[in-house]
Amino acid sequence: MQFGILGLPKVGKTTLFNTLTSAREATGKFDAAGAAHVGVARVPDPRLVGLRDLFRPRKYTPATVEYVDIPGISKGEGAESLDLAKLKGVDGLLHVVRAFEDPEIPHPGGRLDPASDLATLDLELILADHSLVERRLERLAKGKKGLSPEEERERALLAGTVLPALEAETPLRRLALAGDDERLLRGFQLLSAKPLLAVVNVAEGDVARARPEDFGLVAHGAGEGLHGVVVSAPIELEISRLAPDEQREFLADLGLAEPSLDRVVRACYELLGLIAFFTVGEDEVRAWTIRRGATAREAAGTIPSTPTSSAASSAPRSRAGTTCCA
Repeated sequence: MQFGILGLPKVGKTTLFNTLTSAREATGKFDAAGAAHVGVARVPDPRLVGLRDLFRPRKYTPATVEYVDIPGISKGEGAESLDLAKLKGVDGLLHVVRAFEDPEIPHPGGRLDPASDLATLDLELILADHSLVERRLERLAKGKKGLSPEEERERALLAGTVLPALEAETPLRRLALAGDDERLLRGFQLLSAKPLLAVVNVAEGDVARARPEDFGLVAHGAGEGLHGVVVSAPIELEISRLAPDEQREFLADLGLAEPSLDRVVRACYELLGLIAFFTVGEDEVRAWTIRRGATAREAAGTIPSTPTSSAASSAPRSRAGTTCCA
């Protein structure tokens, strides 16, 4: 599973990336990232830790999520500045939205407006998609031998549904498509069609009481391929580098039950409709990622040929969701 981290400049993207992946990329107020960063986050799960401690296996393998931190996107530059090569294959997008004041770094719009920032970045994704769709339609129109049935379906979908939606500034994730059309659209890897997690980055004092809906997510289409979570990236980066006992104490002082890593990773799973199941034994304790609602047979199919001795007694027997976590 891979997520691209996007946002306007100076919203806390790289700070969140460092928190999630334990990276140490520069995050100074006046540093400007010029290249994408890639890192891997281990998915925290206390039940898997409990199984590890119980079985004491030779190998311990948590599930992981790969994050790609893309340089800040300025308004009007999305189509040119987006690293399409790195974003094309991601499963979802994580948009970091600024909701904190900092007098040293004024908001480029003059005032904090998270809902407007969400719409601004969505428009940049829409413009990038519009360019790609227009170019594809031009290539189809120039075909000298006529269109195959598959190409004709493609042209009809792009010209009749996708392009009008983009011209109406509608993110493609909001489209309700039939199964075949949905699969065809997914093959184009268009950015505004990807599920989006809005991570609202708030001040330290607001993190315990703020909710995603406080920042205009409902008006912006929450529930239509867009979910939200609230973090305070700078303070939680500090917390992530403390010893476990100190982490718990610091989180308690903030009024939080868990660190941002847990909340963001769980939200990524929920956004994509994923859960995890475990295989346990003396050889290895491991977490695997599958779609919610998968059957036991489908879950077993995700595991390469595995010796019986390392197969989990806790593996699902009827439906994977009965012993898995979101």
